[in-house]
Amino acid sequence: MIKAVVIEDEQLIAKELANKISAVADDVNIIEFLPSLKTARKWFMQNAEPDLLFMDIQLSDGVSFELFEHFNLSCPVIFTTAYDEYAIRAFKVNGIDYLLKPVDESDLKKAIDKCRSMVSEKSVVPADMKQLMASLAMPQQSLYKEKFIVSVRNNWIPVDTKDIACFVRENLNYLYTFNGDKYILDYTTLEDIEELLDPRIFYRSNRQSIIHINAIQSVKPHENQKLSVFLKAPLKMELDISREKAPAFKKWFDR
Repeated sequence: MIKAVVIEDEQLIAKELANKISAVADDVNIIEFLPSLKTARKWFMQNAEPDLLFMDIQLSDGVSFELFEHFNLSCPVIFTTAYDEYAIRAFKVNGIDYLLKPVDESDLKKAIDKCRSMVSEKSVVPADMKQLMASLAMPQQSLYKEKFIVSVRNNWIPVDTKDIACFVRENLNYLYTFNGDKYILDYTTLEDIEELLDPRIFYRSNRQSIIHINAIQSVKPHENQKLSVFLKAPLKMELDISREKAPAFKKWFDR
Protein backbone atom coordinates (compact mmCIF):
# COMPACT_ATOMS: atom_id res chain seq x y z
CA MET A 1 0.00 0.00 0.00
CA ILE A 2 1.31 3.46 -0.94
CA LYS A 3 0.86 6.03 1.82
CA ALA A 4 0.01 9.46 0.45
CA VAL A 5 -0.53 12.94 1.90
CA VAL A 6 -2.63 15.65 0.21
CA ILE A 7 -1.75 19.32 0.84
CA GLU A 8 -4.71 21.40 -0.38
CA ASP A 9 -6.48 24.34 1.26
CA GLU A 10 -9.82 23.93 -0.54
CA GLN A 11 -11.81 21.18 1.15
CA LEU A 12 -14.01 20.47 -1.87
CA ILE A 13 -11.02 20.17 -4.23
CA ALA A 14 -9.21 17.91 -1.72
CA LYS A 15 -12.26 15.65 -1.45
CA GLU A 16 -12.70 15.43 -5.22
CA LEU A 17 -9.00 14.64 -5.67
CA ALA A 18 -9.26 11.88 -3.07
CA ASN A 19 -12.25 10.38 -4.90
CA LYS A 20 -10.36 10.42 -8.20
CA ILE A 21 -7.28 8.86 -6.62
CA SER A 22 -9.46 6.08 -5.19
CA ALA A 23 -11.01 5.50 -8.62
CA VAL A 24 -7.73 5.14 -10.52
CA ALA A 25 -5.36 3.71 -7.87
CA ASP A 26 -6.82 1.50 -5.15
CA ASP A 27 -3.34 0.88 -3.72
CA VAL A 28 -2.91 4.54 -2.73
CA ASN A 29 -4.03 5.23 0.83
CA ILE A 30 -4.38 8.90 1.80
CA ILE A 31 -3.25 9.06 5.41
CA GLU A 32 -3.59 12.81 5.92
CA PHE A 33 -5.15 15.96 4.46
CA LEU A 34 -3.19 19.12 5.28
CA PRO A 35 -5.04 22.42 4.59
CA SER A 36 -2.19 24.92 5.08
CA LEU A 37 1.55 25.47 5.27
CA LYS A 38 1.31 25.81 9.04
CA THR A 39 -0.38 22.44 9.53
CA ALA A 40 1.94 20.83 6.96
CA ARG A 41 5.07 22.06 8.76
CA LYS A 42 3.73 20.77 12.07
CA TRP A 43 2.80 17.40 10.53
CA PHE A 44 6.21 16.83 8.93
CA MET A 45 7.93 17.70 12.21
CA GLN A 46 6.01 14.93 13.94
CA ASN A 47 5.75 12.28 11.21
CA ALA A 48 7.93 10.42 8.72
CA GLU A 49 7.49 11.50 5.11
CA PRO A 50 4.89 9.51 3.14
CA ASP A 51 5.51 7.45 0.01
CA LEU A 52 3.80 10.06 -2.19
CA LEU A 53 2.84 13.74 -1.91
CA PHE A 54 0.05 15.63 -3.69
CA MET A 55 0.63 19.37 -3.24
CA ASP A 56 -1.29 22.45 -4.28
CA ILE A 57 1.17 25.25 -5.02
CA GLN A 58 -0.64 28.35 -3.80
CA LEU A 59 -2.02 27.83 -0.31
CA SER A 60 -3.96 30.29 1.82
CA ASP A 61 -0.91 31.07 3.97
CA GLY A 62 1.90 30.82 1.43
CA VAL A 63 3.50 28.71 -1.29
CA SER A 64 4.00 24.98 -0.75
CA PHE A 65 7.58 25.19 -2.12
CA GLU A 66 8.53 26.60 1.29
CA LEU A 67 8.25 23.12 2.78
CA PHE A 68 11.35 22.07 0.84
CA GLU A 69 13.32 24.81 2.59
CA HIS A 70 12.56 23.24 5.98
CA PHE A 71 12.40 19.52 5.26
CA ASN A 72 14.57 17.17 3.21
CA LEU A 73 11.76 15.46 1.31
CA SER A 74 12.79 12.72 -1.08
CA CYS A 75 9.43 11.11 -1.90
CA PRO A 76 7.77 11.67 -5.30
CA VAL A 77 5.71 14.86 -5.52
CA ILE A 78 2.73 15.54 -7.78
CA PHE A 79 1.75 19.20 -7.87
CA THR A 80 -1.88 20.06 -8.50
CA THR A 81 -1.75 23.47 -10.05
CA ALA A 82 -3.56 26.18 -11.95
CA TYR A 83 -0.22 27.70 -13.02
CA ASP A 84 0.32 28.98 -16.53
CA GLU A 85 2.08 27.22 -19.39
CA TYR A 86 5.39 28.95 -18.63
CA ALA A 87 5.44 27.48 -15.13
CA ILE A 88 4.49 24.07 -16.50
CA ARG A 89 7.58 24.15 -18.73
CA ALA A 90 9.63 24.79 -15.60
CA PHE A 91 8.11 21.70 -13.97
CA LYS A 92 8.97 19.59 -17.00
CA VAL A 93 12.57 20.80 -17.10
CA ASN A 94 13.00 19.85 -13.44
CA GLY A 95 11.43 16.41 -13.84
CA ILE A 96 8.53 17.12 -11.51
CA ASP A 97 5.02 15.76 -12.04
CA TYR A 98 2.12 18.19 -12.22
CA LEU A 99 -1.63 18.04 -12.77
CA LEU A 100 -3.70 20.95 -14.02
CA LYS A 101 -6.89 21.76 -12.14
CA PRO A 102 -9.54 20.51 -12.53
CA VAL A 103 -7.63 17.20 -12.39
CA ASP A 104 -8.26 14.79 -15.25
CA GLU A 105 -8.48 11.15 -14.12
CA SER A 106 -6.42 9.77 -17.00
CA ASP A 107 -3.61 12.27 -16.29
CA LEU A 108 -3.85 11.43 -12.60
CA LYS A 109 -3.49 7.72 -13.32
CA LYS A 110 -0.40 8.28 -15.48
CA ALA A 111 1.25 10.41 -12.79
CA ILE A 112 0.51 7.86 -10.05
CA ASP A 113 1.74 4.98 -12.24
CA LYS A 114 5.03 6.81 -12.75
CA CYS A 115 5.39 7.50 -9.03
CA ARG A 116 4.40 3.93 -8.13
CA SER A 117 7.36 2.56 -10.07
CA MET A 118 9.68 5.07 -8.40
CA VAL A 119 8.45 4.04 -4.97
CA SER A 120 8.76 0.31 -5.68
CA GLU A 121 12.24 0.67 -7.18
CA LYS A 122 13.32 3.25 -4.59
CA SER A 123 14.70 5.30 -7.46
CA VAL A 124 13.37 8.70 -6.45
CA VAL A 125 15.75 11.57 -7.14
CA PRO A 126 15.05 14.62 -4.92
CA ALA A 127 13.74 17.52 -6.96
CA ASP A 128 15.94 20.57 -7.34
CA MET A 129 13.45 23.00 -5.84
CA LYS A 130 15.85 25.94 -5.92
CA GLN A 131 16.25 25.50 -9.67
CA LEU A 132 12.49 25.19 -10.08
CA MET A 133 11.76 28.34 -8.08
CA ALA A 134 14.43 30.23 -10.03
CA SER A 135 12.76 29.12 -13.27
CA LEU A 136 9.36 30.27 -12.04
CA ALA A 137 10.76 33.65 -11.05
CA MET A 138 11.99 34.50 -14.54
CA PRO A 139 10.22 37.35 -16.39
CA GLN A 140 7.03 36.39 -18.17
CA GLN A 141 6.13 39.61 -19.99
CA SER A 142 6.55 38.21 -23.50
CA LEU A 143 4.67 34.96 -22.92
CA TYR A 144 1.16 36.25 -23.47
CA LYS A 145 -0.54 37.93 -26.38
CA GLU A 146 -0.47 41.71 -26.07
CA LYS A 147 -3.11 42.49 -28.69
CA PHE A 148 -5.64 40.78 -30.95
CA ILE A 149 -6.25 41.79 -34.55
CA VAL A 150 -9.90 42.15 -35.55
CA SER A 151 -11.38 42.94 -38.96
CA VAL A 152 -13.68 45.96 -39.31
CA ARG A 153 -14.95 46.93 -42.77
CA ASN A 154 -12.05 45.10 -44.41
CA ASN A 155 -9.53 46.89 -42.17
CA TRP A 156 -7.37 45.24 -39.53
CA ILE A 157 -7.65 46.92 -36.14
CA PRO A 158 -5.54 46.04 -33.07
CA VAL A 159 -7.29 45.61 -29.74
CA ASP A 160 -5.00 45.64 -26.70
CA THR A 161 -5.50 42.56 -24.55
CA LYS A 162 -5.66 44.74 -21.42
CA ASP A 163 -8.77 46.41 -22.91
CA ILE A 164 -10.66 43.14 -23.39
CA ALA A 165 -13.33 42.39 -20.77
CA CYS A 166 -14.24 38.92 -21.98
CA PHE A 167 -14.22 36.39 -24.80
CA VAL A 168 -17.51 34.66 -25.60
CA ARG A 169 -18.36 31.72 -27.80
CA GLU A 170 -21.70 32.29 -29.50
CA ASN A 171 -22.08 31.03 -33.05
CA LEU A 172 -18.51 32.36 -33.51
CA ASN A 173 -15.83 33.55 -31.09
CA TYR A 174 -16.20 37.18 -30.03
CA LEU A 175 -14.28 39.57 -27.83
CA TYR A 176 -15.93 42.35 -25.85
CA THR A 177 -13.99 45.39 -24.73
CA PHE A 178 -14.54 47.20 -21.44
CA ASN A 179 -16.39 49.96 -23.27
CA GLY A 180 -18.83 47.48 -24.82
CA ASP A 181 -17.43 47.06 -28.33
CA LYS A 182 -17.89 43.60 -29.85
CA TYR A 183 -15.62 42.02 -32.48
CA ILE A 184 -15.46 38.67 -34.24
CA LEU A 185 -12.22 36.75 -33.65
CA ASP A 186 -10.58 34.55 -36.25
CA TYR A 187 -9.88 31.68 -33.83
CA THR A 188 -11.41 28.22 -34.08
CA THR A 189 -11.92 27.54 -30.37
CA LEU A 190 -11.80 29.29 -27.02
CA GLU A 191 -9.07 26.83 -26.08
CA ASP A 192 -6.84 28.42 -28.73
CA ILE A 193 -7.52 31.85 -27.24
CA GLU A 194 -7.09 30.70 -23.63
CA GLU A 195 -3.54 29.49 -24.32
CA LEU A 196 -2.56 33.05 -25.32
CA LEU A 197 -3.82 34.72 -22.13
CA ASP A 198 -2.28 35.34 -18.72
CA PRO A 199 -4.25 33.06 -16.34
CA ARG A 200 -3.66 35.48 -13.48
CA ILE A 201 -5.78 38.03 -15.38
CA PHE A 202 -8.18 35.90 -17.44
CA TYR A 203 -10.30 32.99 -16.19
CA ARG A 204 -12.07 30.31 -18.23
CA SER A 205 -15.43 30.56 -16.49
CA ASN A 206 -17.16 27.88 -18.61
CA ARG A 207 -17.15 26.39 -22.10
CA GLN A 208 -18.56 29.57 -23.60
CA SER A 209 -16.57 32.34 -21.93
CA ILE A 210 -13.26 33.70 -20.62
CA ILE A 211 -13.39 36.74 -18.33
CA HIS A 212 -10.98 39.49 -17.29
CA ILE A 213 -10.70 39.85 -13.52
CA ASN A 214 -11.34 43.60 -13.71
CA ALA A 215 -14.57 43.07 -15.66
CA ILE A 216 -16.30 41.42 -12.71
CA GLN A 217 -18.93 43.53 -10.94
CA SER A 218 -20.10 40.90 -8.44
CA VAL A 219 -20.39 37.16 -7.80
CA LYS A 220 -23.50 35.44 -6.45
CA PRO A 221 -23.18 31.97 -4.84
CA HIS A 222 -26.11 29.56 -5.08
CA GLU A 223 -27.30 26.78 -2.79
CA ASN A 224 -26.14 24.15 -5.31
CA GLN A 225 -22.59 25.64 -4.98
CA LYS A 226 -22.67 27.07 -8.50
CA LEU A 227 -21.78 30.72 -9.02
CA SER A 228 -23.22 33.53 -11.11
CA VAL A 229 -20.69 36.14 -12.23
CA PHE A 230 -22.01 39.57 -13.21
CA LEU A 231 -19.87 41.79 -15.45
CA LYS A 232 -19.64 45.56 -15.17
CA ALA A 233 -21.58 47.99 -17.33
CA PRO A 234 -21.90 48.51 -20.19
CA LEU A 235 -21.69 44.73 -20.69
CA LYS A 236 -23.95 43.66 -17.80
CA MET A 237 -23.51 39.97 -18.70
CA GLU A 238 -24.29 37.09 -16.35
CA LEU A 239 -21.98 34.07 -16.64
CA ASP A 240 -22.26 30.74 -14.84
CA ILE A 241 -19.49 28.85 -13.05
CA SER A 242 -20.05 25.19 -12.22
CA ARG A 243 -19.87 23.66 -8.75
CA GLU A 244 -16.68 21.85 -9.72
CA LYS A 245 -14.91 25.04 -10.82
CA ALA A 246 -16.25 27.28 -8.04
CA PRO A 247 -13.43 26.64 -5.47
CA ALA A 248 -10.69 27.27 -8.05
CA PHE A 249 -12.47 30.44 -9.23
CA LYS A 250 -12.77 31.72 -5.65
CA LYS A 251 -9.04 31.22 -5.09
CA TRP A 252 -8.24 33.00 -8.39
CA PHE A 253 -10.60 35.90 -7.63
CA ASP A 254 -9.79 36.35 -3.94
CA ARG A 255 -6.18 37.60 -3.91
